[in-house]
Amino acid sequence: MRPRRAVVSLLALLVAPFAPAVAQRERAILPFDRAWRFHLGDVAGAQEATFDDSAWRRLDLPHDWSIEGEFSDTNPAGASGGALPGGVGWYRKTFSVAERDTGRVVFIEFDGVYRNSEVWINGHYLGKRPYGYSSFSYELTPHLRYGRASDVIVVRVDNSQQPNSRWYSGSGIYRHVRLVTTNPVHVDQWGTYVTTPEATPATARVTIRTTVRNESRGDQPITLQTVVYDAAGKAVATASAAGLVPRDSVTEIGQDLVIRKPNLWSVERPYLYRTVSRVVCGGRPCDDYSTPFGVRAFTFDPDGGFILNGAHVKIRGVCLHHDLGALGAAVNTRALERQLEIMRGMGVNALRTSHNPPAPELLDLTDRLGFIVLDEAFDM
Repeated sequence: MRPRRAVVSLLALLVAPFAPAVAQRERAILPFDRAWRFHLGDVAGAQEATFDDSAWRRLDLPHDWSIEGEFSDTNPAGASGGALPGGVGWYRKTFSVAERDTGRVVFIEFDGVYRNSEVWINGHYLGKRPYGYSSFSYELTPHLRYGRASDVIVVRVDNSQQPNSRWYSGSGIYRHVRLVTTNPVHVDQWGTYVTTPEATPATARVTIRTTVRNESRGDQPITLQTVVYDAAGKAVATASAAGLVPRDSVTEIGQDLVIRKPNLWSVERPYLYRTVSRVVCGGRPCDDYSTPFGVRAFTFDPDGGFILNGAHVKIRGVCLHHDLGALGAAVNTRALERQLEIMRGMGVNALRTSHNPPAPELLDLTDRLGFIVLDEAFDM
């Protein structure tokens, strides 16, 4: 376990035209993996909204095109890179945004694209991300066509510069994608930071730092209402704080909560709580944001080793790369869970995510199954 920056959706987005109007005022998250068009190879003009992609392959994400290729010792990636092809690939998806969401803000979130990804919305260039393992997002709001008109999101992925890795990387949009719609005043992406500076069987102090973003045209007074729920869904701690978020800015609000007789997270019993941060604007809720976390205290002692909740724990760890063997690099939650189950049977209780940030699904699984994690950023 480690301090978490996470977001879990509480609502659905645009799932039915008859959804209650109140549901549209709060955060909504739409899985965005279905019905993409894909072409392997570079194509001039494919970033334009009017480009004809009808002949392209239709697929669902996550997707790794390298694992679909032929193994060869002549592939530029070499044996250390899996001996599979790289290249350039294009992805396109047509979608629509309801008229009722005019005035809200819309983001697209990518959990990981390998690598050198460039993104366009309706022909407008949004940016480039060279690194293939970090999650990122872009705001789409200024370029969307609301109502019956269609929108087109385009992603170009360039993994042609080979070799570029000492292990198999895969190629493409190999992790999940989401469309997130919020009120202009909302908890920022990864906007909660939860720690437990004090944790004993008698009591735990939970410190939460919440970053609220205001994309409206005026300063916004808010109330941040935070509730901690146990695994059974019972509220065990609450806090409320008032604040002012200037226009086109962010404000961080700190809160301390106390849990009496907490269930401590451990490798044998990985108990998880959940905090829900509700932003209230003018007496009405404008955003809800949920973060799972565990209550635990740990130290590294030069004589006693690793101490978790006051007890010595022998760390029995392995290095785990992100790929899934014959399945390639495309994220598969059940395959990740199976890996952890096999390693648990070997006696493993810790992972080093060699050598990059892993998929969010892996971190959720390690929290739930009781693994200590060294979450790496990069090694080259």
